[in-house]
Amino acid sequence: MILQSWGNYPKIKSKSYSFRQENALMNIIDSNNELIPFGNGRSYGDSALSANIINVKPYNYFLSFNEEKGFLHIQSGVLLSEILNVIISRGWFLKITPGTKLITVGGAIASDVHGKNHHVEGCFSECVEEFNLMLPDGKIVICSKTENIELFRATCGGMGLTGVILDAKIILKKINSKYINQTTIKTKNLKETFEAFEKYNDKPYSVAWIDCLAKGKKIGKCLLMVGDFDDDGDLDYGLKKKLNIPFNFPSFALNTLSVKAFNWLYYGKVRKLVSKQKVDIDTFFYPLDAIENWNRIYGKNGFTQYQFILPLENSFDGLEEILKSISNSGKGSFLAVLKLYGKTNENYLSFPMEGYSLALDFKIEKGLFEFLDELDKIVLKYKGRIYLTKDVRVSKATFEQGYPLINEFRNLREKYKMNKKFNSLQSNRVEI
Repeated sequence: MILQSWGNYPKIKSKSYSFRQENALMNIIDSNNELIPFGNGRSYGDSALSANIINVKPYNYFLSFNEEKGFLHIQSGVLLSEILNVIISRGWFLKITPGTKLITVGGAIASDVHGKNHHVEGCFSECVEEFNLMLPDGKIVICSKTENIELFRATCGGMGLTGVILDAKIILKKINSKYINQTTIKTKNLKETFEAFEKYNDKPYSVAWIDCLAKGKKIGKCLLMVGDFDDDGDLDYGLKKKLNIPFNFPSFALNTLSVKAFNWLYYGKVRKLVSKQKVDIDTFFYPLDAIENWNRIYGKNGFTQYQFILPLENSFDGLEEILKSISNSGKGSFLAVLKLYGKTNENYLSFPMEGYSLALDFKIEKGLFEFLDELDKIVLKYKGRIYLTKDVRVSKATFEQGYPLINEFRNLREKYKMNKKFNSLQSNRVEI
């Protein structure tokens, strides 16, 4: 079969194996090398691509739900969207959720995903009580913050390279509405953007769309959205009708002029410097999920998302330099997302650190990777790092400088012989 992730780049030949019972999974692992677990295909790059993949999605039963305490036990192939369909009407929500609900629980743990509330709640691993992991030898171990701690720290953010997550127990967040009270703040430059993030730091959820093609005194202008759940008792959550992109756009459709036009319209639609809205969960947390196959807008060659994070003390200067470089290049992105993060955790390869992250989508085209190499240099200059879940091209040297615990991860992989079984295109490239 031809396999690709959400970025539609690269496309490779791969064999797919699925399982519904643990002994079937043992046989798959025992009979193959160069394996990697594969969920719903929503990682952007090559972290879940390999010669052989283990399709975890059919392993998707709900095992138990303590509705009074908000404890949920599910198999790793369950999608976050499937969880939401069950829990919201019962007054619960995911404690940590990324910008899409169309990922598996196993993928959420393997990427140690984060969301709009990292500065308050941290990564997904913070809501994970424990999970069962199948190791290369077929042994199943319980991993938590108190049991098999090194395996827990390596697997959360470990990109599927430690084994196959079978099931997990997670802690949910109590809510009393499907609505978010949102405040939108319109800023004129990067200085105002940082001031707005600081002013609204007490809000549990925050995210900014930033105009990455703005120049001069307008560099870093944004729309910052902050919010928290309403308390109106309306928990009537249902599926919405989706738009669909039926085919790949021609590659020329996305260019500097079209991105500038979109940015001008998007920024201009907000008239007031501060305005308030009441929006539902899907609009606030998962806006792109409303469009089926939105990745097709980048054309048949695909796209990559470049996401980096900088330490708090270096964030302003680093972002200013990177935004100037992007603006001058003309390789703009209409999906440019800025977020504030809290403290880093103890997991070996988790992406977040206290500071600011910027994520930008770029269509695959001639000269792009060379340009991103130049951005890498600026990221390293300001002591930042790149997000593996989104990456498809970072070099080993750049990757290593951003992750100080990389050798602990490599040593654990060697100790359990994970490096003999579980590998992806990405892990081979950066040699983890």
